[in-house]
Amino acid sequence: MAFPTVRHRRLRRTAALRSMVRETAISADDFIMPIFVTYGEGVKNEIGSMPGVYHFSLDTLRGEVDEIVELGIKAVILFGIPESKDSLGTEAYAQDGIIQQATRRIKSWYPDLLVVADTCLCEFTDHGHCGMVHTFERDGHVHGDVLNDESLELLVRTAVAQAEAGADIIAPSNMMDGYVQAIREGLDAAGYDQIPIMAYSVKYASAFYGPFREAAQSAPQFGDRKTYQMDPANALEAIREAESDVLEGADMLMVKPALAYMDIIRTIKNEFDLPLVAYNVSGEYSMVKAGAANGWINEKAIVLELLTGLKRAGADIIITYHSKDAARWLREERS
Repeated sequence: MAFPTVRHRRLRRTAALRSMVRETAISADDFIMPIFVTYGEGVKNEIGSMPGVYHFSLDTLRGEVDEIVELGIKAVILFGIPESKDSLGTEAYAQDGIIQQATRRIKSWYPDLLVVADTCLCEFTDHGHCGMVHTFERDGHVHGDVLNDESLELLVRTAVAQAEAGADIIAPSNMMDGYVQAIREGLDAAGYDQIPIMAYSVKYASAFYGPFREAAQSAPQFGDRKTYQMDPANALEAIREAESDVLEGADMLMVKPALAYMDIIRTIKNEFDLPLVAYNVSGEYSMVKAGAANGWINEKAIVLELLTGLKRAGADIIITYHSKDAARWLREERS
């Protein structure tokens, strides 16, 4: 059968019909809202390259969390800016580290709100890399090698400290080989065998992270992260990375960034049956904000379309700085 018997537009004729046959739906339940926590008092400073996203000190954090909960968002992911940094990132795994303090406060206010702890060292090291570094000089320039196996111990200590503070999910973003196995064994040995690991399994060395570097104050002081984050040209490598994390005990997999990697999201979804997270990163967010501020695009329509696209591509969960706006717009559409 073909035209004129078949007319595809019949199911697009009215809003009610379109809604009835819609294949993909997004809701506030799908979102994780990132929060940047820092030291000081009375701090609520907008991040210049990320309009609408702020640094919060512990005493101003409550208002942000109240709004997130009121909008029906079920989870946040915490990034911390420490009071001081050193070569080992010791404040990442200190009992009174900034993420640990924020976690305790949030769980005391809202025990049912899921707190995801970013488990990495880059925000806490003075060199800005995601692990221990061996540095040396050559041709008048500082160079360094990120030490994989030696870094695992520090990442385990960080994960355990975050779990002790009440984190519901550990989300290691460092891309060291063997990190999931090391953290799983460390959590289990410390009595946190019920805490899941959201593995940053497929994390590309992407240009889309630029605004995050400002937000987390984590730009590398030398070199780049291409020796441990993935080459954006590679797809088969993504399957190998994800498979390793599955075998090592990951409970959720992640693809980061999202928009330029929808093919990877679909590939990982087809290959593995674990919940899949897409990280709609800072550069993706900032481009939308810039376009909207200049009147070039309809922000609401663009955001809801791109989040629907991520869900359609295979994402079960979306980490996005658009979470609050999207949850608000979806609520308005229902009312």
